[in-house]
Amino acid sequence: MVKRAVTAAALGNAMEWFDFGVYSYIAVTLGEVFFPSGNPTAQLLSTFGAFAAAFLVRPVGGMVFGPLGDRIGRQKVLAITMIMMAVGTFAIGLIPSYAAIGVGAPLLLLAARLVQGFSTGGEYGGASTFIAEYAPDKRRGFLGSWLEFGTLVGYVAGASIVAVLTAVLSHDALLAWGWRIPFLVAGPLGLIGLYLRLKLEETPAFARLEQEARAKQVEQSAKKSLREILLGQWRAMLLCVALVLVFNVTDYMLLSYMPSYLTGQLHYGATHGLIVVLVVMVVMMAVQPLAGRLSDRFGRRPVIGAGCAGFLLLSIPALLLIRQGSLAGVYAGMAALGLLLVCFTGAMPSTLPALFPTRIRYGALSVGFNISVSLFGGTTPLVVTALISATGNLLMPAYYMMAAAVVGGVAVLLMSETAGRPLKGSPPAVATEAEARELAATPQAA
Repeated sequence: MVKRAVTAAALGNAMEWFDFGVYSYIAVTLGEVFFPSGNPTAQLLSTFGAFAAAFLVRPVGGMVFGPLGDRIGRQKVLAITMIMMAVGTFAIGLIPSYAAIGVGAPLLLLAARLVQGFSTGGEYGGASTFIAEYAPDKRRGFLGSWLEFGTLVGYVAGASIVAVLTAVLSHDALLAWGWRIPFLVAGPLGLIGLYLRLKLEETPAFARLEQEARAKQVEQSAKKSLREILLGQWRAMLLCVALVLVFNVTDYMLLSYMPSYLTGQLHYGATHGLIVVLVVMVVMMAVQPLAGRLSDRFGRRPVIGAGCAGFLLLSIPALLLIRQGSLAGVYAGMAALGLLLVCFTGAMPSTLPALFPTRIRYGALSVGFNISVSLFGGTTPLVVTALISATGNLLMPAYYMMAAAVVGGVAVLLMSETAGRPLKGSPPAVATEAEARELAATPQAA
């Protein structure tokens, strides 16, 4: 049951992030289709502005879907977010160009992005909560790491399709119709993801909580839940925001912004830039489960702390390697950043849900995660592009990642270790009957 739950959540997450990631990889083309100004930097800024706008509604989605998931169940809400994302992405593939309908085109693009952002507000908090509540305490890091493995699968699929299109189609064909293909693929993928999520059973932790609430005849209102999330869990919420900040600034910098940086700032071919990121993501996928295992064995704090220290010390050397231009240098710099990012992708899915008690876990994580992503992660491509344009300093991506690493490092120092321990508000979870007997025999259990 645990394997089936993890597989379905990770595959659904892969399909959701395929939808969301395609936009980043084809950003330069979208700028020409929807924001024709003649200035490549202005086009890219406009495209990333629409990218960032989706993040403005993510906290709203989190405030809606999170408490809803704590009341009616994780599985139902994850099915809703899946279909909404697919509809929003499919709609982008149908929007006429600016040349066809004028200003209506970017407005429709913005509307579709807002639907994507709203649905994504309930995705990560729900999927990570779902896996965390199914996983045994001693394997939560390893099993949780498969959630971000699914994210990388989605990104790789999106990058692969865009790379193939840019390689085989002429520039005119890509502008005329080729850019629509990856968005239209979202329709059938969404139906597959919806089927997978409808087949899931509710998590044991939520089912137990639901039974207790029914026995006490207590029904928690959304208003009361949000008040407890924002006021009663303020310390955990601040830690969540800080951890998500370093996680997502580095994630969006590497996986969403760097293809455009290689193309727009360093003048690499569009296909070359995508292939570089694609290779790095495949390498990350290979070591992703190992990072989860390491967080189970040594703890979440050492693994996340190593990532923060690495970005603080190696961001500038890695970017200098990328900028010097040789193929080996580009791959070495990108691979270094990717392996550091795995410290976060491998440990965060098990770390963040453990910050909050079961009764409000989905809601609290969704709100904290999406507030941080909206303010810092999703704005990363827009802010860094603007900073480079204003200063002319091509090392701005490195400085931005270093600042995020400092914030994340402080959070690691202040957080408690949760590896191998029960989730707040839930009893111990074990993988085998022998482990259960061993636990029951300890003085703590007595």
